[in-house]
Amino acid sequence: MSESEHRMIEILRVLSKQDKPTGSKLIADELKEKGFNLGERAVRYHMQILDEKGYTEKKGYSGRVITDLGLEKLEKGLIYDQVDFIYSKFEEMIYLTDFTYMTQQGNVVVNTSTLYNEESINIMEEIFRSGLCVSPYVNINKDKNTGEIEVTTICGTTIDGVLLNDGILTQPQYGGLLKIENNKPIKFTELISYKKTSITPLDAFANSNLTSVLDVITKGSGVVPANFRLLPGIAREKTIKILNELNKIGINGVIGISEEGKDLLGLPVPDGMVGIAIIGGITPFCAVKELGEDINLKIAEKIQDFNSLKPITSNIFSPLEAPINQKQEKISLVSSKSMNLIQQVNFDIEKQKGDIIANISYLHRNDLDTALDIMEQAYNNNPKYINRYYNLVEHPENENLIGIATICSLSIDGILINNGIMSNPTYSGLLELTEPPLFIDMISYNGTTLDPHKIFLSKNMTSITGTSPNKVLASVKEIPYISRDYAVELLEILNNIGFSIYKIGKPRELVYNSKVENYNFGVVTGGGLNLIGAIKEKGIDIQVKALEKLMPYEKMERL
Repeated sequence: MSESEHRMIEILRVLSKQDKPTGSKLIADELKEKGFNLGERAVRYHMQILDEKGYTEKKGYSGRVITDLGLEKLEKGLIYDQVDFIYSKFEEMIYLTDFTYMTQQGNVVVNTSTLYNEESINIMEEIFRSGLCVSPYVNINKDKNTGEIEVTTICGTTIDGVLLNDGILTQPQYGGLLKIENNKPIKFTELISYKKTSITPLDAFANSNLTSVLDVITKGSGVVPANFRLLPGIAREKTIKILNELNKIGINGVIGISEEGKDLLGLPVPDGMVGIAIIGGITPFCAVKELGEDINLKIAEKIQDFNSLKPITSNIFSPLEAPINQKQEKISLVSSKSMNLIQQVNFDIEKQKGDIIANISYLHRNDLDTALDIMEQAYNNNPKYINRYYNLVEHPENENLIGIATICSLSIDGILINNGIMSNPTYSGLLELTEPPLFIDMISYNGTTLDPHKIFLSKNMTSITGTSPNKVLASVKEIPYISRDYAVELLEILNNIGFSIYKIGKPRELVYNSKVENYNFGVVTGGGLNLIGAIKEKGIDIQVKALEKLMPYEKMERL
């Protein structure tokens, strides 16, 4: 992002916080407080450009207001803030919760979601009855004109707010997937940190391919969404008393509470702290998704009066037993998994030979010819952003399946490191190919156990084969500025060889809207799963895999 565009984004940010038309003097004053030394004349110049783009609208002599298009631009243009915003959003919701369990009065945090099939309500009611929810209190409104059904449910963040009101500070850590076996919570299998993503963690996991809430209800085993937070160990007994009181009035969802400093469900708890796992407030909606129904989910969207909600059922039982406090295998973040593979990359730039990291995704052999045609067309339509290298790999067990290997962008980190350059993969993201391109969603490698690009693909967020603007998978790496000259030389060679290098940034520059640490510069590379995303977009069933194995570069073929 250029300095000029950065200034315009900040102007939009100022306007978005105003409830009336705003003049250039006020905007200039606001920008000065943020460190932008722009006079009124410069502000007016930028405002004219924003008017022409349709991002702002002049209201006579009163000033300007931001348009809907401007709000959309602002949301995309501040993705580096959005990564921090998710956590601050939950902090805000916790602070605004003023519900008192003694009087059953006050505001709670709610999830507000839209359903499109009335049968979905019956499915949800079954889940609420099973106890796999934060609370059976809901609000259901049906639009007579559209048939859409808006369902409001209580979010688990309400519990954090209630505890704060009683002087107990909780620290939301992760949203994730929790494995259940024979009605016993076993361990978290996937996690996303609240501080490392532009997507609400549980929203990232709200996918029929990832959860199996219905299996837990019918078979006692499966995977459900859950949250994990920490609180001071000295407050453990007081917290348990409050949770018991909440349970009496229909707000619970607590899966387990650790002893002080003891691991809980595979997650470490620091000394002096206590871990609490709470069922995801979106669990009933996940069950609906598992049956193929469409849902528009909005998590921790707003604050609402508790008395506006009514119990959807009064007959509730809990299917889950208390978790067994036993040592579990540690959960590895993507950053840890990837570093071990990166370390093994031995590609020689001069010889153009050696091992790179490959993603290998599997599809039915009968679909292979169609898939190859889709891949070739995706590359021909956008050769700048789609990597053309692939290899076919036999499935180790099923002869009906065939694997398509593509080059993982983490191979580039390995090559740079082998040449004495520190390269740190920081974010995976969804890049919208506007002019200039902008990241519109990002997840940190150091804050998730699941490859971020797999998350974007599972939620059908790409538009690789669609109409403009396309949305492709991309990653951001940070490299120390002192090695920039040599790094640029190597990156340009790699780009010519066939590795996807989208942009080499400058120090302190926002690279396609991604913030880079001081004394580093950013490099944006293409995602290795873009060809696989193209296949998936065309409706072909393909098992998306990432960070699968090492593979000789010389075995790769070109489209």
